[in-house]
Amino acid sequence: MTKPGGSSNPLRVAIIGSGPAGFYAAAHLFKASDGAVEVDMFDRLPTPFGLVRFGVAPDHLKIKSVTKVYERTAARPELRFWGNVEFGKHVTLDDLRAHYHCVLFSSGSQSDRKMGIPGEDLARSHAATEFVAWYNGHPDFSERTFDLSVERVAVIGIGNVAVDVARILCRAEQELLESDIADYALAALSKSNIKEVIMLGRRGPAQAAFTNPEVKELAELADADFCVLPEEAALDALSQADLESGGDKSVARKVELLQETSRRIPNGKPKRLTIRFLASPVELLADETGGVARMRMVKNELYRTENGTLRPRPTDRFEEMPIGLLFRSVGYRGLPLPGVPFNDDWGVILNEKGRIVDPESGDALPGLYTSGWIKRGPSGVIGTNKADSVETVNCLLQDVAAGRMITPANPGAAAAEELVRARQPAVFTFEDWKRVDALELERGAKAGRPRVKFTSRREMAAVLGRD
Repeated sequence: MTKPGGSSNPLRVAIIGSGPAGFYAAAHLFKASDGAVEVDMFDRLPTPFGLVRFGVAPDHLKIKSVTKVYERTAARPELRFWGNVEFGKHVTLDDLRAHYHCVLFSSGSQSDRKMGIPGEDLARSHAATEFVAWYNGHPDFSERTFDLSVERVAVIGIGNVAVDVARILCRAEQELLESDIADYALAALSKSNIKEVIMLGRRGPAQAAFTNPEVKELAELADADFCVLPEEAALDALSQADLESGGDKSVARKVELLQETSRRIPNGKPKRLTIRFLASPVELLADETGGVARMRMVKNELYRTENGTLRPRPTDRFEEMPIGLLFRSVGYRGLPLPGVPFNDDWGVILNEKGRIVDPESGDALPGLYTSGWIKRGPSGVIGTNKADSVETVNCLLQDVAAGRMITPANPGAAAAEELVRARQPAVFTFEDWKRVDALELERGAKAGRPRVKFTSRREMAAVLGRD
């Protein structure tokens, strides 16, 4: 078999997912390959960039500017973007094997983890991922509704996503106008009756997953006092010992910031955002309408495991709190893809350094790879996906050099395009996205905002002059 890589026989790679992991993988393929490479990037949504567009908080515009890096990769003539094309529906694994030497899955973590407590499925109890997608204008969530008429909201979790949710709930309307939040979300939040947001973390201040810039941002909210209970800001003996033994300086600074907050007298702003530590929900209780009305929680204590880490365990102390709305933010989770080996316990594709492996033999499956959250789980920041994708692509190129790849029956670019357009006539190209992007920016300029998003496939098709 002739190895691909020449101008007449380029290495053909399909990438499923157009978020950071997908674009970092494509960029490294072009950089590291010795020969000619063609990449077709598929996404079930019409627009590229994945969680940068639909997961990063709308008031974090600086973080979203990373898309300029991805745009340079997308501008290469060797890359084609096929948006609004869903793997498993419009194209199958067998289809891709017929047209590509390698297939790389970077579809991310599209679902959420459950708390596993009674009452979790009551009305007004939601996954934070749904709320995040809603206020970011995700087409699959734009018609969701959330009852913002209540006065108190609980956010379970103290990672950066939980902080994003709490902060957006507490933002003043003027602050939201300076973001690219979806118009319908802006309208709903401007009429919100929420007075208090409680974030609940099962461990202590030293173990909080949010970053220090997030803490500082909470203290700068125009309409909300940021509070921490003094007794919960104080470190337990085990955490203090770890900190004094030369722990992470950023952790020490985080604890310092939280303890400073606990000593601060509230300014009497219209809203209050409070972080509670060492507490876990154990049950949600309903009102007469079947919606969440109260949260029962247990106080925790930390203990040291055999490997030296600090873990929480429940005590015999309980507390009940009236709430009207709850968002759980206890982790993202990957979803299985048709025909692709999957570890349901971990929520990731079965792989070894990005090589997808057979669940029975443990052997690498020729030509199949993965990167990003669907490879390693939902950890790290956007930039973490770069090293992750580099590792995968290096393995891919090693395998190509060794002749371990798919032998496609019809590897031509024209044949792949013919298949895509036949299966999904409503496909979106990157040129289509650039037109949508320009119009969103234009709408934003007219409204005095950074961007006004189109939030449905129908809207986007209409502005492109399609039925």
